[in-house]
Formats: sequence, C-alpha cells, structure tokens
Amino acid sequence: MAAFRAIAELAGDTAFIIDCRDRALTYLSAGAGQLLGYGEQELSQQLLNPDADGPLAALCAGMDARLRRFADGDRSRLHVIRDIELTRPDGSSIPLQLSSTLVLDQAGTAVALAGVIRDRSAERAIQAEQQRFARMLNHEFRTPLAVIDGAIQRLEATSAMADEAVRQRYRKIGSAVDRLIGMLDEYLSPERMAELGRARAPNGVDPRILLEEAADQARAAGRPVKLDLDGLPPSLRGDPQGLRLALKVLVDNALAFSPPGSGVELTGRGVANGIDIRVRDHGAGVPPGESLRIFDKTFRGSNAVGLPGSGLGLYMARAVLEVHGGTLELLDQQGDGAMFKIWLPTQINRGKVVA
Repeated sequence: MAAFRAIAELAGDTAFIIDCRDRALTYLSAGAGQLLGYGEQELSQQLLNPDADGPLAALCAGMDARLRRFADGDRSRLHVIRDIELTRPDGSSIPLQLSSTLVLDQAGTAVALAGVIRDRSAERAIQAEQQRFARMLNHEFRTPLAVIDGAIQRLEATSAMADEAVRQRYRKIGSAVDRLIGMLDEYLSPERMAELGRARAPNGVDPRILLEEAADQARAAGRPVKLDLDGLPPSLRGDPQGLRLALKVLVDNALAFSPPGSGVELTGRGVANGIDIRVRDHGAGVPPGESLRIFDKTFRGSNAVGLPGSGLGLYMARAVLEVHGGTLELLDQQGDGAMFKIWLPTQINRGKVVA
C-alpha cells in the first residue's frame, strides 16, 4: 500500500484506498480537495451512505455490486475503469477517470479497493480542438469542391459539341470530386466528429473475421473465392479499420487486374511469432520490371491504363501494415497471377514490435 501511494503521488494522480469490509476511506491524496472540490470528510460520508443522492454519488457508486459480482466469480470486476462527470461545490463540472483494482488477501478475498482519479479536462480540450479543426477542414474543402462540382456539371451539360476525350476528362473530374466529397462525409462529417471520444476504440480483431470479410467483398463482385484458414490466433492486436483497409486494397487489386469470373484465393496461416495472409488472383500478374516499384507512392503499373485509381492503394496498405510491425510483399508467381503476402506479429515481446 505504501508503494502504491508513493507511485500514485509521484505520477501526480489523486490516489485513494477504501477498506472493503467497512467502506472506510483509509487513504486519500492531499490534493484531492483541490481536484474534486470536496475533502476526505465528504467522501467518507458518501461511502458510508452509498444510497444517498449526494454530490459524490457518481464517484462512490457501484462498490457493493462490484464486490458481490467478484465474490460470485466475475473476474472482470478485479480491475475497472470508469469515466464520470463530477459537479463541484461552485457548480463547475469536471470530467474524471477512475481506475481502481481490488486488493486481495491470501484467500483471494477482496479486502481493499485501491485506485487513482485522473482529471480528463486537458484530454477533453484536445478532443474538442481536434473536432473544431476537422469541422474547419470539412468546410474549407467542401466549399471549393462544390464550386468545382457545379462547374463540371455545367461543362458536361454544354459539351454536346465536344469530342469524346474531352467529355471523358469531365467525367473523371466529376468522379474525383465525388470521391473527395465521400471522404469528407466518411471522416470529417459532423456526425463522425460527434462520435469521437464516445467510446474507446478497439485495439484488436479476429483475423478470421478480417479474411471472411475480404471473401465477402470478392463474392459481392461475383467472383468465386477459395478461403483457406489454419492455425490463426483468436485475436490480432492492432487497429481493426486500418487492417481492413490494407486487406481491402489487396482484394480490390485482385478484382481489378484479373479476368471477370476468375477466382480469388485468400489464405491465412498461423506461423512462428505471427500470421501469414496471402491474397492471390489469376490475372496476368505484375508486368516484368515493375515489381520493385508497385509500392511506391502514386506509381501505377503499365497494366493499369484505363482503370480507376490513384496509385496510393498499395502504398497505403504497406504503410498501415508497417505501423503494425508487419510487412507486405509481392511473391513471384512467374506470370500465374499476382500473390501478395502479409505478415503480422502476434507477440509483443518477440519479433517486430506491435505499434
């Protein structure tokens, strides 16, 4: 307990220790009054009267239920993190995060509750500034895009005498504007900004789900899929959306650079210290001499003429995987389609470091 208090005080957190047997507050950091606006006496009274609707009710809520659930075998109650809004005596509100753990005796019985209270005001301010900046970007980008969109529509409407090449350029500009507006709606819309900070982002995903989603993507395009999974771990640490993006890029390429109706092969294997994922198509493969450049930013192969794209897909996919400590490479198929290999680590303390 003494070591816990010293570490908590050194980190600048407000620490507390509560006796589980009589709900007595046995320790509270000296700076608690400045943070909470209430002292040790008010907190002790709230703990002894948990059903009272006092100003510290949210801070002390749920302790009895937590102890009962833990005693019944619910190990998820051993460590708990909660976010609350506390109203101070002066009427101001402060966002707090409570991190607490049950201290057990040799018999495994909870004898004390030790924890820290952290002020999240600075974090909330950063989130608010990020949202303000994103809204500003949304507005600043959307306005000129709307001007371009209106202009290109007028050009298309009055281009009856233009040749096909000119009309095709108009259509490409219109499609590019649509894509950019779609990205604004997806990432910088007011609705997306409102979601920020509401929930902790997941930091793991089942690799089987990733591959099954990729298979569904290919099937939705009318392609037969061969899905082969073996020895995959139940969870892979990383950003789910980023990993989905990397795999989607590879499937998109397999669909774009292979004949209609040809199959796509997806393989997932558990290997030493990681997983091996492969995406293979049955097209013409990467043109000779271009395999070393396909991951370069904005590079488009000679076989991409007439196909939509910006040359950023493989570049982004490799960047995402490298951030996760993984790799992306093209395997030589000698003209029998293209096969891309993803390797991702599954252990933090061995192999590459997981971001």
